[in-house]
Amino acid sequence: MFARQFRVKSNTAIKGSDRRKLKADISAAFPSLTADELSELVPNKEELNVVKIYAHKGDSVTLYVLHKNPLFFELEKRLYPTVYVLWRCPALLPAFRTWPPVLQKLIGGADLMLPGVVVPSSGLPDVKPGDCCSVTLVNNRAPVAVGTAAVSSGEMHSLGMKGRGVCVLHAYMDHLWAFGDKSGPPSLPEAEGEGQEVNGEDYEVDDTEEEEEEVEKCEEEVEEEEEQQTPGEKVTDQACSGVEELSLAEQEEERGNEEEEANQDDLKEIMDALLLQCFLHALKKKVKKSELPLLTSTFLRNHMFSCCPSGKQLDIKKSSYKKLSKFLQAMHKQHNLVRVKELTKGVESIVEVDWKNKELRYFKVPEETGDEASPVQDGGEAEPPYHPPEITTLYSVSARLEPLFLDAKKRKGTILQPAEVRHIVTEYVKNNELVDENNKNYVTIDPTLCDCLLEKSEYQEVESLKWDDLFSRALGRMQECYEVVFPGHAPVRKRGHIEPIDISVASRGSNKKVTLIKNLDVYGLDPAAVATALQRRVQASSNLQPIPGSKDKVLVQIQGNQIHQAGNLLIDHYQIPRKYIQGLDKAPKGGKKK
Repeated sequence: MFARQFRVKSNTAIKGSDRRKLKADISAAFPSLTADELSELVPNKEELNVVKIYAHKGDSVTLYVLHKNPLFFELEKRLYPTVYVLWRCPALLPAFRTWPPVLQKLIGGADLMLPGVVVPSSGLPDVKPGDCCSVTLVNNRAPVAVGTAAVSSGEMHSLGMKGRGVCVLHAYMDHLWAFGDKSGPPSLPEAEGEGQEVNGEDYEVDDTEEEEEEVEKCEEEVEEEEEQQTPGEKVTDQACSGVEELSLAEQEEERGNEEEEANQDDLKEIMDALLLQCFLHALKKKVKKSELPLLTSTFLRNHMFSCCPSGKQLDIKKSSYKKLSKFLQAMHKQHNLVRVKELTKGVESIVEVDWKNKELRYFKVPEETGDEASPVQDGGEAEPPYHPPEITTLYSVSARLEPLFLDAKKRKGTILQPAEVRHIVTEYVKNNELVDENNKNYVTIDPTLCDCLLEKSEYQEVESLKWDDLFSRALGRMQECYEVVFPGHAPVRKRGHIEPIDISVASRGSNKKVTLIKNLDVYGLDPAAVATALQRRVQASSNLQPIPGSKDKVLVQIQGNQIHQAGNLLIDHYQIPRKYIQGLDKAPKGGKKK
């Protein structure tokens, strides 16, 4: 679950009542913990943080963090300990032992396979499917992974120790471990120093030949499972037992660290260059003298981000400057381009720009730039381009109007386009010779038209109608429907009005305003992608909230009154017609540029 980088949604200190509830939940989930151990894990007077994250597959996970180390993580209302807790309390969970080289597979996200399990002389721990358990390495009782049992202990034996044993959720050296202080496991010698049993056979730790046999068994097991799966479902990184030279693994790890550091330096240089490009572009084409003094935050949000080339993402934190203030100071010292001053305490503004600066004058604006950097998913791949759907208003034949459509063989419930309705009504009028001879703009009302289109009070008074009135009455008495066509998908037809994208402002604690955006999914928009794009525009925190009373639907929440920016994003970037967006009139008066 944590083999890839996760995204932090919020990080807050826990309240006293929530701390007591957490203690009770931990005590209920892990009854073997003593009162002293529980007090040590969750102390009363030390700061304990609650961190909400999204894993790379979208799972919502809650972390409980003490002294920067995650202690427990909550997934689907169930608590699991991290390796930091298990190193303090190694006997907290039933443990399955495996070989050290298997750890690399577990870190990569693989599950522990039964051929790789080292069975002690005392037998396997007694577990049921779904029970929380840990994974340890031979010669060290300190757990290195946490997961759930795939099958019961009895089934493991009945399966001949083949198949999946532990579904791993978290492992030493994964991204959850890296969220803490990155300490290593302690050295805890095993209680049993004698022979062990591997998959039902007597085994001596120093016996290399038998060890190699177990490696072959594991590889055969993995190959059999892969053959049974479809090509798209094959798991190539399942953990199996095998003995490799640890020195080689250490060398590879060192090389990997060196490569990672080199890559990070390269990324900083690239981001520095992009930062300078967007800075010069914004000064040359976006900022006007009349706008000075200009808040540095406004300059970044409204000018620099809009100058970022399409397909790239401007992120100051990934540059060598880390902060906008440091970057602007460097631009002043190195190039004397801008002068920044603190006009209000704690708020910096650009008060002067050297428009005659050679570097600014000779800067060439890139030909292809976009107002929005392409959203990037957690995996690092660019999000596929969004194409707005084609939305068509349709009408369903009602019971009252069915006699008018019988000649065209259209029964009640038939869905028609407006043009088809006009054509059928026109043909009915012509076939029954109802066009007024004196004025062809009028249609004479016959008994069928009278019953279908007129109110009871009009029966004796209205003898003719204009063509436009005739058509509008016909459409007004039909049930409205709509058709949505997404590129590459079959049309979807539904009765009623299509729900507009609703943008509203709500108040939170201390009279803080937040902007809420609903119904994005109706138009095929990914709420997470919209939240990320909007967050980049306004530089305010955003998150996804479930919509009460609805299944699997979420709304976007972003700090402040961002109606104007949200409307611009939906209309200009995503090409959603204005008529399908509700609430744009509630934008603050000063939000629009003049």
